[in-house]
Amino acid sequence: MTRTPFSTVLVANRGEIACRVIRTLQRLGIRSVAVYSDADRDAPHVALADVAMRIGPAAARESYLDVDAIVEAARRTGAEAVHPGYGFLSENPALAEACERAGIVFVGPGVHALEVMGDKITAKHAVAEYDVPTIPGIAEPGLGDDDLIAAAERIGYPVLVKPSAGGGGKGMQAVRSADELPEALRAARRVAAAAFGDDTLFLERLVSSPRHIEVQVLADRHGGIVHLGERECSLQRRHQKVIEEAPSPLLDETTRARIGEAACRVAASVGYTGAGTVEFLVSAESPDEFFFMEMNTRLQVEHPVTELVTGLDLVEQQLRIAAGEPLSFGQADVRLHGHAVEARVYAEDPERGFLPAAGRVLALREPSGEGIRVDSGIAAGVPIVTDYDPMLAKVIAWGDDRDQALARLRGALAATSILGSVSNVSWLADLVADDDVVAGRMDTTLIDRRFSERAPTAASEDELVGAALLAHHDRSQESAAVAPLWAAPTGWRLGRPRPVRYDVDGVTVTVEGPPEAARVAIADGDARPAALRLRDPQHPGEPAVALLDLDGRTLRFDVARDGATVWLARDGRARPLRLRDRATRLAERLAALDRGDAAAHPELRSPMPGTVVAVPVEGGARVAAGDTVVIVEAMKMEHRLVAPVAGTVTVHVAPGDLVRLDQLVARVDADDDAADDATADDATTDIPTTDVPPQEADAEPAPPAAAQR
Repeated sequence: MTRTPFSTVLVANRGEIACRVIRTLQRLGIRSVAVYSDADRDAPHVALADVAMRIGPAAARESYLDVDAIVEAARRTGAEAVHPGYGFLSENPALAEACERAGIVFVGPGVHALEVMGDKITAKHAVAEYDVPTIPGIAEPGLGDDDLIAAAERIGYPVLVKPSAGGGGKGMQAVRSADELPEALRAARRVAAAAFGDDTLFLERLVSSPRHIEVQVLADRHGGIVHLGERECSLQRRHQKVIEEAPSPLLDETTRARIGEAACRVAASVGYTGAGTVEFLVSAESPDEFFFMEMNTRLQVEHPVTELVTGLDLVEQQLRIAAGEPLSFGQADVRLHGHAVEARVYAEDPERGFLPAAGRVLALREPSGEGIRVDSGIAAGVPIVTDYDPMLAKVIAWGDDRDQALARLRGALAATSILGSVSNVSWLADLVADDDVVAGRMDTTLIDRRFSERAPTAASEDELVGAALLAHHDRSQESAAVAPLWAAPTGWRLGRPRPVRYDVDGVTVTVEGPPEAARVAIADGDARPAALRLRDPQHPGEPAVALLDLDGRTLRFDVARDGATVWLARDGRARPLRLRDRATRLAERLAALDRGDAAAHPELRSPMPGTVVAVPVEGGARVAAGDTVVIVEAMKMEHRLVAPVAGTVTVHVAPGDLVRLDQLVARVDADDDAADDATADDATTDIPTTDVPPQEADAEPAPPAAAQR
């Protein structure tokens, strides 16, 4: 009989990783304790655990980063061990030390390993003594900007500026010429100081056509160390991993063995225990050469792909190692079976520069099927919290080979519907269908070169018709129950019927007849037959299904309603479509008239909820068009708000302030010449006249039954 390593374990994290760890605890029969901030009171990990403890307000530094609060929660709930997940305090020696003082097991490596590998400069020196190759560069404590600028000349451009503390690519700056370096150093120090409390920097040579390949290791307290093969993590956006797979399509068996052995030497160099990941940089031009970058002293986000190809539960292995058990297998017992690929689902809008997206999950459909796994931290009815990392879930696919795994992942992403917030799901589906990705021709710059921008797209005719017919259906249902015949949206009149008009995102869609047998027209186009059939959700929290018959095709949409907004999802893409009534349109037109000279006095509003990290200008100062006025950070992303015209700036925020989506943060009063130009341009703006048909869908349609539940 297999012994249970602990009776109670506290999970010091949130979101999908907290849910994932709790599921292993449940499988092993271990009592689970969740912790939560005020922002996460209704989060799925709280409901999933056996016990949940509040540890503070929404701000991470007052909750998930509060060592004392975590240890006190463990003490009060009788937890024998603390599993830190990843992020937050997972690589913080202070938590490991506090647990040790309290007689609680920290599920991770010892303090020495955390301290050495937590400083990239120290780590590079440590592994070099164990014959592990490192990237050429300069890595010394206390380097000033002048030292780094001089070193860059010796190393040769391009170079990579990297913070010594932290990880995840945060603060890294690629520099290709000497004139770019001073600003890159300032930016890197600011980000590093804010994120890690340490602005120490070092430089490395920027490797051409870089591939990011990492090796999973396990090490027990009895000297046993094994590696579990490698993962390819080259598909990154701004140094943040997006797609990961195991094994790498680049390495041959000889290199795979060599890089695995090097990873084990890295673990040995610090007496490592537990699960860890050693990250290497490999040039696609010389795939037999690899260089040590860093070691992540925790579980990785992408650990599921390793689990799927090895058949091991890495969380269980962590728990058993932390309980003092030796590894139950050796290196010769490790076998890789098939191929696995993971896609990270983020609450971000690819059509708005990947800005974080807020909202509430109205309805959710997650994929399933052979070879499909979803690690999720969201649920229907739960708000998407913008105080932390924007990752919502991970969709993982396994196959007998890489082609099958990618095909299954594409299908799984197409079957994913998150209604209530914009996400990157359809962008991910496009990425994994790219010819170079399918062929394995990729490096860490591919996304930034070719997939970093996605032009906004207007709603398709299918979506416009679908939203209008859904509103028509809702209003018909409501009218049938409570309204007289004259108010029902049938178009019936004494004489010739009149179509009902719906304004969908500013586009007029006319509908004549019942939704199940209607004729529709978009704007002034010709009317054509269309029909809408609705199916109720099969399970609580799932979206309703709309089947739209149009132009001889039948299209399937997942649907949900949020007031006057209709959410339609198809092929992984969720789009909000706003239904505007007459009063709303009139108010917007009047507001547009009031803003006639807005271009001469532009307002700067935050494009996302977040924290003001810098205000490079002073109130009352004169700025040029394009100057940075305010820098807002949210979900690990910085966004610079720049002056759209030259003028005098008025600032309404200060560093450290929390801002809401669309909050006014500054205003630039344009110079007289800029104002004159703007006013002249504005005078040519067409203001449409009001056109009120005899019958129009002015009343806000009632939500369908699925959306009310």
